[in-house]
Order: sequence, then structure tokens, then C-alpha cells
Amino acid sequence: MNQEDYAPEDAYEAGDGTGEDAEATRRDAGEAESSRASRGWWDRNADEYQNEHGAFLGDDRFVWGPEGLDEADAALLGPADSLKDKDVLEIGAGAAQCSRWLAAQGARPVALDLSHRQLQHALRIGEGVPLVEADAGRLPFRDASFDLACSAYGAVPFVADPVNVMREVHRVLRPGGRWVFSVTHPIRWAFPDEPGPEGLSIAASYFDRTPYVEQDEQGRAVYVEHHRTLGDRVRDVVAGGFRLVDLVEPEWPAWNTQEWGGWSPLRGNLIPGTAIFVCERD
Repeated sequence: MNQEDYAPEDAYEAGDGTGEDAEATRRDAGEAESSRASRGWWDRNADEYQNEHGAFLGDDRFVWGPEGLDEADAALLGPADSLKDKDVLEIGAGAAQCSRWLAAQGARPVALDLSHRQLQHALRIGEGVPLVEADAGRLPFRDASFDLACSAYGAVPFVADPVNVMREVHRVLRPGGRWVFSVTHPIRWAFPDEPGPEGLSIAASYFDRTPYVEQDEQGRAVYVEHHRTLGDRVRDVVAGGFRLVDLVEPEWPAWNTQEWGGWSPLRGNLIPGTAIFVCERD
């Protein structure tokens, strides 16, 4: 990908690209094309992703982003001792690391992901957490099935209609339920996806909402990521029926010396890399 021309960050769960033959561009991509591209990308890249990042993520750790903010410390879903006997839906669960942490707190998590291969990695790590292969825009659950919902860089950055996802989560949550999700911080879309000094200069308009697309020789999308400004994200939350109770921008901790794609200690100490939205259903 030529990040001098296309500046948006690869998402936390997006690894390092789709392959040498993929052409990077900015163009419209609808709901069906985005969903198809995400499923294919993750089925192809799940092995590499888990090999590269599995040690950082752990088998049963709940990490909100590359900064390493841990739910055990942040308690964005609530104090750990309050999670016991709660029904929790994890959306874009990958190998279900977060769900395993929730289960260890006494919760009853369900791990949902679009990618069959990611869920196979969840089975490889260990059984015990229910797994569901489905699209976040069409959740296969009855109304008011869960007390909490969460997503660590799962689904939301990759869908063309985030309000639909918000409404679906709202539908399956019980009154008073909390929905917490993390995404690439919108400001990062203005910068090149580089961990070094070259990633600190503005390269694109923050207000350009054209999706970032990697496509094959036939022009078919093989990876799609959608940009929303910070204000857009807030409006999406409200349009989905939620009340925004907190917006967390994790600072880069001194202990974290790793680089992850465009995330790095250099950049993390200067500009935010992750935005976490804490929402409640009244």
C-alpha cells in the first residue's frame, strides 16, 4: 500500500495488508462489499495475525488496543466483581481472548466473529466459550438477550453502516446494558500509517470520509476500512439509541515498547491511536 497517497491506519485487527498484488485506493464500498471483503481477509490472514500478535493478546486477556490498556485495570464494562453471572456479547471476537477473560470473572460470554478461521483459532486455544459465526449488522439473537456488549477493534471500523450495528447491539441488550467498543482514533486517518517520524506529518484530510479499499486486479475489494470523524462516531452512537457516558483515549504506557503496524511508542506519546466509546442503553 502506498501510504504517501492513502493515509488511513490499518485497523488494530488488520495486520499488515492483504498481499503484494492488492491495489490501495480510496473509493466507495457498500455494506455487502465491505462484509464480503472482511470475511475473506480474516479467513486468509487469521493464521498470520494470531502468530504475530497472539503473545501480546494472550489466551485469556482483555486488551482494548495496541497501547495495551487492559480491562482488568480500566473496568470500562464495570468492576470485575460485577461481571459475575452477566450475559456478555463480544463482537468481532477473533480468537475470543476477551471472552475467556470475561468467563474467568464469572460472566457468560458469547464470542461472535465474521471469520470462520478466526473462530477456529478460538477453538484451538480452548473450548468453553460459545462461538457464533455471524455479521455484526445482523445479530442472530433475540431482543434483550445480553447485559453487556463489547468489541475491541472488531466489526465497527469495517462496516459501511455503523448505525445499523449500533441499533442491532441496542436491540439485543437489556435496559441499562452497557456497550463498549474501541476503534482506531479518527485523527489517525490524517497521518501516514508509519511508526516512525514519517508518520507524524499530515498526509490527508481528516474530513475525507471516503473508505480505504484494497482491491484485486478485477477491482474487487479484498480489504475495506471505513473512516468516521470523532463527531460522526458520537452521532452514530446516539442514532443507535445509546447514551455516551465516556470517551477514553488511552495514553501510551512506558512499559510498552512494541510497534504494531503504525502504532509505536514514538507516535503514541504524541497523538492518540485508539478511541474507546463507553455507551449505555437507557
